[in-house]
Amino acid sequence: MVKKITKALIPAAGFGTRFLPQTKAMPKEMLPIVDKPVIQYVVEEIVESGIENIVIVTGSTKRAIEDHFDAPNQDLVQNLVNGKKDALLEQINRISNMANFIYIRQKGPYGNGTPVLAGESVIEDEPFAVVWGDEFIYAEPPRLKQMIEVHEKYGGIVISGVKIEKKEDLKRYGIADLEPVEGSPRSAGGVGNVYKIKSIVEKPEPDKAPSNIATHGAYILPPEIFSALKRLTPGQGGEIWLVDAINLLKNEGIPLYAVEIENGKYYDTGNKLEYMKTVVELAKIHPEIGKEFSRYLKELISGKL
Repeated sequence: MVKKITKALIPAAGFGTRFLPQTKAMPKEMLPIVDKPVIQYVVEEIVESGIENIVIVTGSTKRAIEDHFDAPNQDLVQNLVNGKKDALLEQINRISNMANFIYIRQKGPYGNGTPVLAGESVIEDEPFAVVWGDEFIYAEPPRLKQMIEVHEKYGGIVISGVKIEKKEDLKRYGIADLEPVEGSPRSAGGVGNVYKIKSIVEKPEPDKAPSNIATHGAYILPPEIFSALKRLTPGQGGEIWLVDAINLLKNEGIPLYAVEIENGKYYDTGNKLEYMKTVVELAKIHPEIGKEFSRYLKELISGKL
């Protein structure tokens, strides 16, 4: 029997150097996408996938994340009550009630494996999900839910797969060497596009990439990942890389799968250009400002402004 996934971990301790000076005092995960911070989109995906216990690994400048998911202060509540802004009051109350939040400060060497290891005492001996705090995917069903379905069928390690359209972008991601396991679409009763991962090449040169499928963004990991991370020596850049621990477990016999997410759109908010694209795209469909903003963009492009 495969244990049910009941916990998710969000690494959110990075410095956000790509967005300096904005991120000098504000976490990059709190950058707004119209009227919600990036990390709220991540949390909403986790909750919509059926997980209510969320561990957020933070750093010394990340207090704003905790404040955001905490209960609203009474001055704000009273202001909204006095102004009869019931819809806004409902929204901010819902934020703190979405999940059970646990916060851990990151310790240890730099690298994306370190925040995962920091969650060991809370995760304990059960499989869990890891979702980065500075990117998200809109999918139906949610990305993580699709991954959980695959994990319940196959066990092992499951990683979300995203098709990279531009060849030059392959060097930004971990790219998988794949062999098909199951290709039937969800509409035909399958669980989606499922592959066995033969290996993951971290940030390859485009001409040497084994495929155009990036395996990143969300993971379902077994508790053995903690032992694997402890056995690693620092890799590229002197950092502890999660992919190295995953490859170690694969070599020790734990199966490794990728799910190419169906009906999904990937939003990378980890660099300035992709962040701005995300803001514009979601502003165009925002229920309050979408029509007016789209009209503004048309006028801007046509040179009328």
